[in-house]
Amino acid sequence: MADLFSDKLDIARPRLNKLNTDKGLAKISQSKIYSGKNAYLELINDPDLDAVLISSPAYTHPEFLSEAIKAGKHAYCEKPMAVDAAGCSRIVRLGQEIDGKLSVVIGFQIRHASPYMEMVKRVKRGDIGKVINAQLYYFSSGTPVRPYPQASWDEQRIRNQYKFRALSGGILLDQGIHMLDVCNWTLGAHPIDAIGRGGRNEAPDFGDGWNNFQVIYQYPDDISVSLHSTQFGPHFGDVCARFTGTKGIAEAHYTRGVFITGDNAWDSGMLRDNRKPITPEQRSSGVFPSALHDADANKEKAFINSIESGNFLNETQSGANSTLSAILGREAATKGEQYTWDEMKFENKKIPHDLKNVGW
Repeated sequence: MADLFSDKLDIARPRLNKLNTDKGLAKISQSKIYSGKNAYLELINDPDLDAVLISSPAYTHPEFLSEAIKAGKHAYCEKPMAVDAAGCSRIVRLGQEIDGKLSVVIGFQIRHASPYMEMVKRVKRGDIGKVINAQLYYFSSGTPVRPYPQASWDEQRIRNQYKFRALSGGILLDQGIHMLDVCNWTLGAHPIDAIGRGGRNEAPDFGDGWNNFQVIYQYPDDISVSLHSTQFGPHFGDVCARFTGTKGIAEAHYTRGVFITGDNAWDSGMLRDNRKPITPEQRSSGVFPSALHDADANKEKAFINSIESGNFLNETQSGANSTLSAILGREAATKGEQYTWDEMKFENKKIPHDLKNVGW
């Protein structure tokens, strides 16, 4: 375990120890717990470790992943790949260097969710005909500002990283990115350009991250894609990717079903009405309330199996493309004008985090 802040380790340690002891394994040794600004390097360079999970704030991902690869460690890195185009470029180069030598996977676990996998397979084989349009949305509840009055400004920012674009990338890179990844996966492409709007309507007077985005993307084959992402209020809404084709509509929600209507109708069997509790009969027949019920487990198995088999996985390029798709939308909305993929790649913009007193 490693973290910049020791109190985070104190909170996590009992939970992780229980996961170990429930499986008949040892508790985490004190000698394997690292804290402070160099904690990530101490953990990554621990000779007893084969693989690392990088679940730190997004602004650290390029550096942490670079060090993990340098140390010869397999890595599971949470999304997004970075907060800016320059960070994504760095990770793509790293991926090219280690291809076939190490497993590096990115936390887009929806690609391993059985209902999504089946729906995407059906769309790709033409069950809804030619895709002409896609609608994506991620309506989330807000996240509170956690006060740390005795902490430095740098520490307050890191502990509330989701409120700052330079540290988390903003809500498009934190949440909306999941639906963009589903879209890229389904269409087999990334966007060509984007236009957008958004802002900080009713946001707290802390940080600079926007709490709402509305972005229109243009994909190859004249496919228009709309993305609506919000992070506001006390109630979680819905998450969905909907693809409209010439023969039907494919629709995938987190908790309101995954299905196709039209000439080749299909239903994954996921519960469509999440307002009603699942009945014992439904549960016994294999009905699940969430389309993500097996996503994490399947993703973790794929990662571990790739290491044990030597058939290493390399998700750096696809992970970077989905991250860049979110960055494209964020920057188009911020600029208030059309922004192209090629412009974004050429500018290769880096967002400085300006942290001076805390380290990473």
